[in-house]
Amino acid sequence: VQLQASGGGLVQPGGSLRLSCAISESMFEFHAMGWYRQAPGKQRELVAEVPTSNVKSYADSVKGRFTIFKDFTKDILWLQMNNLNPEDSAVYYCYLDLPGASGSPDRYWGQGTQVTVSS
Repeated sequence: VQLQASGGGLVQPGGSLRLSCAISESMFEFHAMGWYRQAPGKQRELVAEVPTSNVKSYADSVKGRFTIFKDFTKDILWLQMNNLNPEDSAVYYCYLDLPGASGSPDRYWGQGTQVTVSS
């Protein structure tokens, strides 16, 4: 399973970006999928997640500004980011949990895409 994240870049404060995560296999039987981010010197942080229940969850710092959504027809996971601020600057990683042979889900990661918010 391969995940290809893209859509990062340089944006001014208050701007928007849409990240995409293209998945090489069907994500129909996923357990969960989402986005993490990691800024220099900081721990990786869960930004947004959508489990099989489809009840989306967001980090408090991005609620009301970020939206996660998935396209099963194209096997793409999206992260719409609005009203960006410098604290959102980080490398963003997508992930996908699929059923594993051991009974626990296997997690797959994308390679990361850099988001820089600066004037």
